[in-house]
Amino acid sequence: MGQGELKVKCRTCGKVMVRSACHKAPHFPFCSERCKLLDLGKWLDGRHRIEEPLQPGGEDVSEAGDAE
Repeated sequence: MGQGELKVKCRTCGKVMVRSACHKAPHFPFCSERCKLLDLGKWLDGRHRIEEPLQPGGEDVSEAGDAE
């Protein structure tokens, strides 16, 4: 591993990729289109979700915009 190279794991299968070559990978941060689509399927099925509030303080965007 040369200087400036970092090992990155595919978020689906865990395959190790060298970060210096990742800019050439069209599916980054995934190693392949298959892994990218598997991850997308998990989001669509609801297996992946964001459970914490997106804004500090836990306010919903629609509630904060309605206050006058």
